[in-house]
Amino acid sequence: MAALEHAVAARTAQAPYARVKEYLKQGLASGRWPPGALMPSEAELVNRFSVSRMTVTRALRELQSEGLVTRVQGLGTYAANLLRVSSTLTIRDLHEEILERGHRHHAEVHLAREETASAPVAAQLGLERGSRVFHTLIVHFENGLPLQCEDRHVNPACAPDYLQTDFTQITPTHYLLQVAPLWEAQYAIEAGAPTAREARLLGIAVEDPCLIIVRRTTNRGVPITSARLVHPGSRYRIEGQFKP
Repeated sequence: MAALEHAVAARTAQAPYARVKEYLKQGLASGRWPPGALMPSEAELVNRFSVSRMTVTRALRELQSEGLVTRVQGLGTYAANLLRVSSTLTIRDLHEEILERGHRHHAEVHLAREETASAPVAAQLGLERGSRVFHTLIVHFENGLPLQCEDRHVNPACAPDYLQTDFTQITPTHYLLQVAPLWEAQYAIEAGAPTAREARLLGIAVEDPCLIIVRRTTNRGVPITSARLVHPGSRYRIEGQFKP
Protein backbone atom coordinates (compact mmCIF):
# COMPACT_ATOMS: atom_id res chain seq x y z
CA MET A 1 0.00 0.00 0.00
CA ALA A 2 2.74 2.46 0.92
CA ALA A 3 4.68 1.64 -2.26
CA LEU A 4 1.60 2.39 -4.37
CA GLU A 5 1.05 5.71 -2.62
CA HIS A 6 4.70 6.74 -3.09
CA ALA A 7 4.65 5.77 -6.77
CA VAL A 8 1.45 7.73 -7.33
CA ALA A 9 2.84 10.75 -5.49
CA ALA A 10 5.99 10.74 -7.61
CA ARG A 11 4.03 10.71 -10.86
CA THR A 12 1.53 13.42 -9.90
CA ALA A 13 3.43 15.67 -7.50
CA GLN A 14 2.30 18.74 -9.40
CA ALA A 15 -1.31 18.55 -8.17
CA PRO A 16 -2.53 17.28 -4.76
CA TYR A 17 -5.98 16.35 -6.09
CA ALA A 18 -4.32 14.36 -8.91
CA ARG A 19 -2.43 12.24 -6.37
CA VAL A 20 -5.70 11.28 -4.71
CA LYS A 21 -7.39 10.65 -8.04
CA GLU A 22 -4.55 8.53 -9.40
CA TYR A 23 -4.39 6.48 -6.21
CA LEU A 24 -8.08 5.65 -6.49
CA LYS A 25 -7.85 4.92 -10.23
CA GLN A 26 -4.94 2.55 -9.62
CA GLY A 27 -6.95 0.76 -6.95
CA LEU A 28 -9.96 0.46 -9.25
CA ALA A 29 -7.80 -0.83 -12.11
CA SER A 30 -6.15 -3.43 -9.88
CA GLY A 31 -9.48 -4.68 -8.53
CA ARG A 32 -8.86 -3.49 -4.99
CA TRP A 33 -12.38 -2.07 -5.06
CA PRO A 34 -14.59 -4.28 -7.26
CA PRO A 35 -17.82 -2.89 -8.80
CA GLY A 36 -20.25 -1.86 -6.09
CA ALA A 37 -17.61 -1.85 -3.33
CA LEU A 38 -17.51 0.98 -0.81
CA MET A 39 -14.38 3.06 -1.32
CA PRO A 40 -12.38 5.10 1.24
CA SER A 41 -14.31 7.96 2.79
CA GLU A 42 -13.40 11.60 2.25
CA ALA A 43 -12.11 11.77 5.85
CA GLU A 44 -9.86 8.74 5.28
CA LEU A 45 -8.43 10.26 2.12
CA VAL A 46 -7.88 13.63 3.80
CA ASN A 47 -5.85 11.92 6.54
CA ARG A 48 -3.99 9.58 4.19
CA PHE A 49 -2.78 12.32 1.83
CA SER A 50 -2.71 15.27 4.27
CA VAL A 51 -4.82 17.40 1.93
CA SER A 52 -7.99 19.46 2.33
CA ARG A 53 -11.49 18.04 1.98
CA MET A 54 -11.97 20.30 -1.05
CA THR A 55 -9.02 18.58 -2.74
CA VAL A 56 -10.48 15.15 -2.09
CA THR A 57 -13.92 16.26 -3.26
CA ARG A 58 -12.45 17.46 -6.55
CA ALA A 59 -10.73 14.11 -7.13
CA LEU A 60 -13.93 12.18 -6.41
CA ARG A 61 -16.02 14.51 -8.57
CA GLU A 62 -13.71 13.97 -11.54
CA LEU A 63 -13.81 10.20 -11.08
CA GLN A 64 -17.60 10.39 -10.98
CA SER A 65 -17.72 12.45 -14.18
CA GLU A 66 -15.55 9.79 -15.85
CA GLY A 67 -18.03 7.09 -14.82
CA LEU A 68 -15.57 5.30 -12.53
CA VAL A 69 -17.35 5.85 -9.21
CA THR A 70 -20.82 6.59 -7.90
CA ARG A 71 -21.25 9.02 -5.00
CA VAL A 72 -24.30 8.52 -2.79
CA GLN A 73 -25.11 11.41 -0.47
CA GLY A 74 -24.94 10.31 3.14
CA LEU A 75 -23.60 6.85 2.28
CA GLY A 76 -20.25 7.30 0.55
CA THR A 77 -18.44 6.56 -2.71
CA TYR A 78 -18.81 3.24 -4.55
CA ALA A 79 -16.88 1.67 -7.40
CA ALA A 80 -19.02 1.86 -10.54
CA ASN A 81 -20.12 -1.16 -12.52
CA LEU A 82 -18.13 -0.42 -15.68
CA LEU A 83 -20.11 -2.88 -17.81
CA ARG A 84 -23.28 -1.01 -16.91
CA VAL A 85 -21.67 2.36 -17.48
CA SER A 86 -20.50 1.41 -20.96
CA SER A 87 -23.79 -0.04 -22.12
CA THR A 88 -26.39 2.48 -20.96
CA LEU A 89 -27.61 5.77 -22.32
CA THR A 90 -25.52 8.59 -20.88
CA ILE A 91 -27.58 11.22 -19.10
CA ARG A 92 -26.17 14.56 -20.18
CA ASP A 93 -26.92 18.12 -19.22
CA LEU A 94 -28.77 19.85 -22.09
CA HIS A 95 -27.04 23.12 -21.23
CA GLU A 96 -23.64 21.50 -21.84
CA GLU A 97 -24.82 19.92 -25.11
CA ILE A 98 -25.92 23.29 -26.45
CA LEU A 99 -22.72 25.02 -25.37
CA GLU A 100 -20.64 22.31 -27.07
CA ARG A 101 -22.39 23.20 -30.32
CA GLY A 102 -21.26 26.79 -29.82
CA HIS A 103 -24.83 27.95 -29.25
CA ARG A 104 -26.64 29.85 -26.50
CA HIS A 105 -28.86 28.23 -23.90
CA HIS A 106 -31.46 29.81 -21.69
CA ALA A 107 -34.42 28.47 -19.77
CA GLU A 108 -37.87 29.71 -18.80
CA VAL A 109 -39.47 28.31 -15.64
CA HIS A 110 -43.25 28.03 -16.03
CA LEU A 111 -43.93 26.03 -12.88
CA ALA A 112 -42.05 25.29 -9.65
CA ARG A 113 -44.13 24.13 -6.72
CA GLU A 114 -44.84 21.43 -4.14
CA GLU A 115 -47.78 19.16 -4.94
CA THR A 116 -49.62 16.10 -3.73
CA ALA A 117 -48.70 13.17 -5.97
CA SER A 118 -51.45 11.90 -8.24
CA ALA A 119 -51.76 8.17 -8.80
CA PRO A 120 -49.71 8.21 -12.06
CA VAL A 121 -46.95 10.38 -10.57
CA ALA A 122 -46.82 8.28 -7.41
CA ALA A 123 -46.53 5.13 -9.53
CA GLN A 124 -43.70 6.63 -11.60
CA LEU A 125 -41.75 7.59 -8.49
CA GLY A 126 -42.60 4.48 -6.50
CA LEU A 127 -44.24 6.54 -3.76
CA GLU A 128 -47.58 6.33 -1.98
CA ARG A 129 -50.45 8.22 -3.62
CA GLY A 130 -50.83 11.58 -1.89
CA SER A 131 -47.13 11.82 -1.02
CA ARG A 132 -45.45 15.21 -1.21
CA VAL A 133 -43.55 15.81 -4.48
CA PHE A 134 -41.83 18.73 -6.19
CA HIS A 135 -42.98 19.67 -9.69
CA THR A 136 -41.23 21.86 -12.27
CA LEU A 137 -42.12 22.71 -15.85
CA ILE A 138 -39.25 24.30 -17.77
CA VAL A 139 -38.68 25.16 -21.42
CA HIS A 140 -35.09 25.10 -22.67
CA PHE A 141 -34.03 27.26 -25.62
CA GLU A 142 -31.19 26.99 -28.11
CA ASN A 143 -30.31 30.30 -29.77
CA GLY A 144 -33.72 31.60 -28.77
CA LEU A 145 -35.66 28.66 -30.25
CA PRO A 146 -37.60 26.29 -27.92
CA LEU A 147 -35.80 22.95 -27.93
CA GLN A 148 -37.16 20.99 -24.97
CA CYS A 149 -40.18 21.06 -22.68
CA GLU A 150 -39.14 19.43 -19.41
CA ASP A 151 -41.95 18.29 -17.10
CA ARG A 152 -40.32 16.86 -13.97
CA HIS A 153 -41.39 15.47 -10.59
CA VAL A 154 -38.83 15.06 -7.81
CA ASN A 155 -38.80 13.08 -4.57
CA PRO A 156 -38.24 15.74 -1.84
CA ALA A 157 -36.37 13.22 0.30
CA CYS A 158 -33.56 13.12 -2.29
CA ALA A 159 -33.38 16.85 -3.04
CA PRO A 160 -35.00 18.87 -0.23
CA ASP A 161 -33.72 22.22 -1.59
CA TYR A 162 -34.86 21.57 -5.16
CA LEU A 163 -37.46 24.35 -5.26
CA GLN A 164 -35.00 26.90 -3.86
CA THR A 165 -32.75 26.46 -6.90
CA ASP A 166 -32.68 29.05 -9.71
CA PHE A 167 -33.28 26.89 -12.78
CA THR A 168 -32.60 29.80 -15.11
CA GLN A 169 -28.98 29.48 -14.01
CA ILE A 170 -28.58 25.71 -13.58
CA THR A 171 -30.56 22.88 -15.17
CA PRO A 172 -32.45 20.37 -12.98
CA THR A 173 -30.31 17.57 -14.47
CA HIS A 174 -27.08 19.29 -13.44
CA TYR A 175 -28.41 20.08 -9.97
CA LEU A 176 -29.76 16.59 -9.29
CA LEU A 177 -26.55 14.88 -10.44
CA GLN A 178 -24.75 16.97 -7.82
CA VAL A 179 -27.04 16.40 -4.83
CA ALA A 180 -28.53 12.98 -5.63
CA PRO A 181 -26.23 10.97 -7.95
CA LEU A 182 -28.24 8.31 -9.73
CA TRP A 183 -27.52 4.60 -9.44
CA GLU A 184 -30.00 3.38 -12.04
CA ALA A 185 -32.07 4.97 -14.82
CA GLN A 186 -35.04 3.64 -16.73
CA TYR A 187 -36.10 5.39 -19.93
CA ALA A 188 -38.37 5.11 -22.93
CA ILE A 189 -37.94 6.99 -26.21
CA GLU A 190 -40.77 7.36 -28.70
CA ALA A 191 -42.12 9.52 -31.49
CA GLY A 192 -45.41 11.12 -30.51
CA ALA A 193 -47.58 14.20 -30.40
CA PRO A 194 -47.23 16.93 -27.79
CA THR A 195 -50.02 17.87 -25.42
CA ALA A 196 -51.77 21.17 -26.11
CA ARG A 197 -49.75 22.86 -23.36
CA GLU A 198 -46.45 21.41 -24.61
CA ALA A 199 -47.23 22.53 -28.15
CA ARG A 200 -47.97 26.06 -26.94
CA LEU A 201 -44.77 26.24 -24.90
CA LEU A 202 -42.67 24.90 -27.77
CA GLY A 203 -44.31 27.12 -30.38
CA ILE A 204 -45.45 24.21 -32.56
CA ALA A 205 -48.75 22.72 -33.71
CA VAL A 206 -50.36 19.91 -31.75
CA GLU A 207 -50.03 17.63 -34.78
CA ASP A 208 -46.28 18.24 -35.16
CA PRO A 209 -44.20 15.11 -34.46
CA CYS A 210 -42.01 15.17 -31.37
CA LEU A 211 -39.28 13.06 -29.84
CA ILE A 212 -40.43 12.19 -26.33
CA ILE A 213 -38.19 10.75 -23.61
CA VAL A 214 -39.68 9.53 -20.34
CA ARG A 215 -36.99 8.89 -17.77
CA ARG A 216 -36.99 7.70 -14.16
CA THR A 217 -33.91 7.60 -11.94
CA THR A 218 -33.27 5.92 -8.61
CA ASN A 219 -30.48 5.71 -6.07
CA ARG A 220 -30.13 2.23 -4.56
CA GLY A 221 -33.86 1.66 -4.79
CA VAL A 222 -34.86 5.16 -3.64
CA PRO A 223 -36.69 7.11 -6.38
CA ILE A 224 -35.12 10.45 -7.30
CA THR A 225 -37.04 11.90 -10.23
CA SER A 226 -39.39 11.20 -13.11
CA ALA A 227 -39.25 13.45 -16.16
CA ARG A 228 -41.05 13.81 -19.49
CA LEU A 229 -38.81 15.53 -22.03
CA VAL A 230 -40.50 16.65 -25.25
CA HIS A 231 -38.50 17.88 -28.25
CA PRO A 232 -39.85 19.13 -31.60
CA GLY A 233 -38.85 16.43 -34.07
CA SER A 234 -37.43 18.94 -36.54
CA ARG A 235 -35.10 20.52 -33.96
CA TYR A 236 -33.54 17.65 -32.03
CA ARG A 237 -31.74 14.36 -32.51
CA ILE A 238 -30.02 11.94 -30.16
CA GLU A 239 -26.32 11.41 -30.73
CA GLY A 240 -23.84 9.18 -28.93
CA GLN A 241 -21.23 6.50 -29.28
CA PHE A 242 -20.55 3.04 -27.90
CA LYS A 243 -17.16 1.57 -27.10
CA PRO A 244 -17.15 -2.03 -25.83
